[in-house]
Amino acid sequence: MCFSAQASFDLDKLKREYDALIDYQVFADILEQRLTNNAIKIPKAMEANFLAPTTAVEERIANSIYQFRKAESERLEAELFKQTKRLADAERKLQCKTTKAALDSQRIATKKITWAKGKLADLRREKVEAKDSRIFPFQYAAVIVRKSGQNWIRPMRYHCRPSGKPASYDRRFDGLYNARRDNLRGFWKGQFGNSHALMRITGFYENVARHDFERRALKEGEKPENLVLAFHSQERAMTVACLWSHWEQPDQPPLDSFAAITDEPPPEVSATGHDRCVIVLRDEAASKWLGSEAMAPEEIDAILDDRPSLYYEHRVAA
Repeated sequence: MCFSAQASFDLDKLKREYDALIDYQVFADILEQRLTNNAIKIPKAMEANFLAPTTAVEERIANSIYQFRKAESERLEAELFKQTKRLADAERKLQCKTTKAALDSQRIATKKITWAKGKLADLRREKVEAKDSRIFPFQYAAVIVRKSGQNWIRPMRYHCRPSGKPASYDRRFDGLYNARRDNLRGFWKGQFGNSHALMRITGFYENVARHDFERRALKEGEKPENLVLAFHSQERAMTVACLWSHWEQPDQPPLDSFAAITDEPPPEVSATGHDRCVIVLRDEAASKWLGSEAMAPEEIDAILDDRPSLYYEHRVAA
């Protein structure tokens, strides 16, 4: 399962690489929705595309970003004030008597103060860092889709809620950020062959058990320990085959969301103890993937098999 990816957010570069248009209206809509919907998580690297506006729609997008940052800054400052007071109260009580309640308040307040300060620093930081383009499930990425023969770059949530399904699917099926290839004609039959997308990434992250990574059995009494591995290919950035869906229900905001397709891993990924890998396509296959709605399933399968020869290096992520 590709639980996290280092996604590409340079929209001008994506525009050139995929001969695509940026769907500014969709970006404007989702960034405005974020002002009243805290479930919408937009990476800082996506926002960076719109902070030097030259058109009216870019001005609209930038204004939404600044409104959000102002509100978020006020919220974090209020939390920081609250936790600073809580810490002071706890330390005052501890000077008189050591109690479990005061120690817990001291510990929790200290942790929340550190968290709030870190969030404020990230919010106010102007320079985009690598962590600003790393996406996790339920965060938004820039994906490429094709409509009426034209490629478009649009923001979509990384966790697909299939059209026609209830919103509760988000909680019931927490792994819908990935679509297993062996289930494309099953669970994903509504999207397979109908709504394809691409995501450009420079790396991906996987959870593995330490004992599997070290190629050994668990010791007696040893509990499994999780490791996060970062994978990348030195040869190139990677174009990942995805499925997407447009979801609507009365009295609820519409949602565009997507899932990355995964398959059996290559040997070097399997050797780390992980049993899945995203499907990366060659450039020619990627173009076909976007326009494969009229193809037979067997022809689409052939597209998914048309992959570049890549070797995935890995490291233990911090």
